[in-house]
Amino acid sequence: MVTGKGGTGKTSVAAALALGLAAGGRRTLLVEVEGRQGIAQLFGLDPLPYAEKRIAGTTGGGEVRALAVDPEEALLEYLDMFYKLGAAGRALRKVGAIDFATTIAPGLRDVLLTGKVKEATTRAQDGRRVYDAVVLDAPPTGRIGRFLNVTAETARLAKMGPIKTQSEGVSSLLRSPMTAVHVVTLLEEMPVQESLDAIAELTDLHIPVGRIIVNGARPALLTGGKVTKAEVKRGLTAAGLPAATATVSQLTAEAQAHLTRRELEESLRLELAELGRPMIELPQLPGGVDLDGLDDLAARLLHA
Repeated sequence: MVTGKGGTGKTSVAAALALGLAAGGRRTLLVEVEGRQGIAQLFGLDPLPYAEKRIAGTTGGGEVRALAVDPEEALLEYLDMFYKLGAAGRALRKVGAIDFATTIAPGLRDVLLTGKVKEATTRAQDGRRVYDAVVLDAPPTGRIGRFLNVTAETARLAKMGPIKTQSEGVSSLLRSPMTAVHVVTLLEEMPVQESLDAIAELTDLHIPVGRIIVNGARPALLTGGKVTKAEVKRGLTAAGLPAATATVSQLTAEAQAHLTRRELEESLRLELAELGRPMIELPQLPGGVDLDGLDDLAARLLHA
């Protein structure tokens, strides 16, 4: 599972992770549960249906399939699986009962979403798992604890029966060695603080935390703690460029802002490192996130 504050690139990291895990002939499933169709946008596809669809191939004959889980469709599937409602379940959708149920009982919605992920993870065919790995583009860090703590949420809904049984099965999977929640952050104050809070919450819930993934890391362009106008002027002159006063002042200010930014980033990096968890840094992609960029990130994640 991949979580992170909105804007940190968690969907891109989840997609890259799915591509990396599919290398060498393996099959992975990339799942989203927030209705944003972020995977389709990332791969330049039409909106994904509620079906497992092949979206990419990898080296060695591997493939990535994607699934956008819709709570209403998941509830209909659930009603048909456990209660054999079939057409009657679809009739409930027409009168708005499905939307009503998932609105008044948000815990039920999360059980349906996580339950679908569990089903895909544990599904077997001819004696082996259908997928070598399932990657979930999970809700953001501010909601991840509640989303994954399905047993506490469903305790308010049902004391027995299929809902309780399913939530217990999901809870068992989430707390098993099969699961890892990777936390994506930028080296900025708000994302780092949310990451620290989410890791503490997941630890308290006994849900395994994987790597801290620092996304969009930028190289150090300058060293030292201060840049003077004299240094900038000498550098411009040595490069054969005009050293007008206004140019020198502007470049000096930009250089100092960069050093100040680097100092803040380093303090945030140390704050994350103090958790003692494995970390990986992914570079900022100059051309933005495209398919080639995803392959680059996938290779870095695979060999981290």
